[in-house]
Amino acid sequence: MTAQTTNIARSAQILSFFLKYRSAGIFSGLSADAANIPAPPEASEGRAERFVSDLEALGPTFVKIGQALSTRPDMVPPDYVKALERIQDQVEPLPFDAVKAVVEQDLGVKISTAFAEFDPAPLGSASLAQVHRARLRDGRPVAVKVQRPNIIEGIRIDLAALTALADKADRWTDIGRRVQFSDWAHEFSKSLLAELDYRVEAENLQRFDAHFADYPELFVPQPIWDYTRERVLTMTLVEGTKATDISGIRRTEQDMSALAAAVMRGYLDQVFVYGEIHADPHPGNLLVTEDGRIALLDLGMVAHVPPKRREQLLKLLFAAIDGRGEDAAAESIAMSTRLEDFDEEKYVREVGQMVARYAALSGRRSLSEGRLVLDITLLGPECGLRTPPELTLLGKTLLNLEAVSSALDPELDVKRVVENHLEHVMKQRMRKSFSPAKIASEAMAMQALVREAPQQLSEILGLLANNRLQVKMTGLEESYLIENIQKVANRISTGIIVAALIVASAMLMRSEGGPRLLGYPAVAFVLFVIAAVLGLGIVVSALLRDGKAKPPATRK
Repeated sequence: MTAQTTNIARSAQILSFFLKYRSAGIFSGLSADAANIPAPPEASEGRAERFVSDLEALGPTFVKIGQALSTRPDMVPPDYVKALERIQDQVEPLPFDAVKAVVEQDLGVKISTAFAEFDPAPLGSASLAQVHRARLRDGRPVAVKVQRPNIIEGIRIDLAALTALADKADRWTDIGRRVQFSDWAHEFSKSLLAELDYRVEAENLQRFDAHFADYPELFVPQPIWDYTRERVLTMTLVEGTKATDISGIRRTEQDMSALAAAVMRGYLDQVFVYGEIHADPHPGNLLVTEDGRIALLDLGMVAHVPPKRREQLLKLLFAAIDGRGEDAAAESIAMSTRLEDFDEEKYVREVGQMVARYAALSGRRSLSEGRLVLDITLLGPECGLRTPPELTLLGKTLLNLEAVSSALDPELDVKRVVENHLEHVMKQRMRKSFSPAKIASEAMAMQALVREAPQQLSEILGLLANNRLQVKMTGLEESYLIENIQKVANRISTGIIVAALIVASAMLMRSEGGPRLLGYPAVAFVLFVIAAVLGLGIVVSALLRDGKAKPPATRK
């Protein structure tokens, strides 16, 4: 079977899956009315579970898609999100010979040469890789993550098919134009392909460890670079208990409040100081070690947040904590895309009410910051606003961290921890803005402005004096005005052609010779039929498509 045939077959299989669940309620969080699709029947948990089972059956790419969709409650209804959060990334373990072949091929030496011990039984087996316990020649215990062989080619085929289908959905469907599936597909493709290179994950481990230098309570296993390649990641072995599985007895023996607060503060620093969000922050990736620290695992997928977006997210959280709902709504709008039917008044009012409820409660009765952020994200599509993925990811991360912190210390006032640490982050940002390097940069920019201003002003005055000042406007060729003028011109041209065809057919009707069709001269009859079809097309187009022009989606 050729590669092209394989691609077509896989695309057909993926499309069949989407068609099967097209009316199952997926993406109903985007508001069925606004998306111009019929409201789906009430989804049942059984249907959601079947969806997840079929998703898993499509292979590792779709297991990862399911995990990504579980972080998008703005796109997926609640019962599907719950089912997707339970998606199993555990599969049948690889035979040890296959693992051994990958390790030896990537490291370039026999496995018995590289390691003093290598346990054939995996610690865990997932859709993309499995992890084995081993021991280096110097006696250090390590965990070795080995990628499944021949998996990359299949994932590339899946990603190409998904991207093509997403592009078509964006062009041909109303919901696609609202959601922009292609943006999500391209971002997912980049993240997944980066996750397949374990050298990237090794760098993430080192970087996160450096970022947590001020938090002795947090621990990140470190890569062993001499034993790490694209498909093999060797790192410090971590053993412990899931943070959410800590028993009440252990909490009485060990004070977990410092750990719970450190996790919240450390992750807030990652987002707002270093601009990185762990894209898979579920509680299973946080272990409490025997020496009383929190270990962070599985840093393959990390989302990077640019400085401007960081500032917007920080302002939104500050506005929410202060109870300034209108300011929180304004920040959300500023970082989002306005769709054609955006109802700003409703959005500001609803966000204001959410923030007021959040600000009214404190202590253990306080509402969750993560839940508030996700509710703001869910409200966006309902009001015609497409929020950025970073906002959803922030909400999901906060929600998971709050679950971990509450499991470690049920008495922890998470809201107070977040508020105090965000104030600390803001002070750090202010001090950084007045650093010598920053002041020197601003001074150089001011110097350039002062030096170049007289010359530029002289040039402008010269152009004015000679009546040669011109103002150019770009982007007009893409505007709705030009598009509608082109449509009018096309219809006028078609109308003229129709009239000419009718006149020509009428003149040819007088012809006595030549072939005949239904008793009429054949050429005249064909011309008349063409004219009738074109004329009918103009009428149908006018009836179906003409109306009030819709503005394109815009950013504030």
